[in-house]
Amino acid sequence: MLWSNILLIINYVLQILLIIVPLLVGVAYLTLAERKVLASMQQRKGPNVAGLWGLLQPLGDGLKLLLKETIFPSGANTIIFMIAPIITFMISLLAWSVIPFGSGKVFADINVGVLYLLGISSLGVYGILTSGWASNSKYAFLGALRSAAQMVSYEVSMGLIILSVLVFSGSLNLTQIVLAQEKLWFCVPLLPQFIMFFISILAETNRAPFDLPEAEGELVAGYNIEYASMGFALFFLGEYSNMILMSSITTVLFLGGWLPLVNLAPFTWIPGVLWFGIKVSLVLFCFIWVRAAYPRYRYNQLMMLGWKVILPLSLACLIFVSSLATLA
Repeated sequence: MLWSNILLIINYVLQILLIIVPLLVGVAYLTLAERKVLASMQQRKGPNVAGLWGLLQPLGDGLKLLLKETIFPSGANTIIFMIAPIITFMISLLAWSVIPFGSGKVFADINVGVLYLLGISSLGVYGILTSGWASNSKYAFLGALRSAAQMVSYEVSMGLIILSVLVFSGSLNLTQIVLAQEKLWFCVPLLPQFIMFFISILAETNRAPFDLPEAEGELVAGYNIEYASMGFALFFLGEYSNMILMSSITTVLFLGGWLPLVNLAPFTWIPGVLWFGIKVSLVLFCFIWVRAAYPRYRYNQLMMLGWKVILPLSLACLIFVSSLATLA
């Protein structure tokens, strides 16, 4: 009995590591991919000195942050100041437990996976709020307040858009949502919701053109201005792992998850996990593309887009989709 429990614990630990280790490697090389893509779009060279094609650059950046001195502001609440980046990073990892990478390849295939994701994603604001408050800096606190208002505003629209997907799939289980797209991905019948969802996840992750909490022209660097070394690194890891998470959620809800297109029959030999990775990479490329193409919004424009445009449209789309489902 004891040995079986030990083996069960080891199995769970290995499953967790199989998710976390590739995620951390992906985060590291996403930063390199972003710099390379931005450099290409701006007709300049990206990182190309550290290793072949600059492949060792993420390792150098990580080592630099690890060796930097940890600084605590004299007026900061030290305990909360230390806990805030840990909260942000840990919450960004928790949501991965319900993401299906392939058929049967999910850590916890729970029936309320969508509700779990909504609950975990809404907790991310606490790490940012506590970091801004604990820093005892007006710039950090203003950045934290901006981020909280921005995330709460766009989570409402995201919830309504996800409800439209649930009406089509008839399940809160993420695996069942993917299987419901076997013949047609939801991004086709729900194209307006797909576009609004992509805009919402840009705002949810504080990415350009909605990177108002980190507006360096106004707030120096936003809520993490007082952080150095590993505190800053944890915020950085949390932000980029959230980008990958939101891209994965978009893939599951609208792009068929690990399923290939029906008319791509010659490519059915490609494993589902690889299909999932290709789709997530395409969404991440769009994240970077938008950053290169669009200037930063003003804060009033951000709020107007969220409350006066996307929220009414997402509600109207939900009513329309529900009506069609009732008639069917």
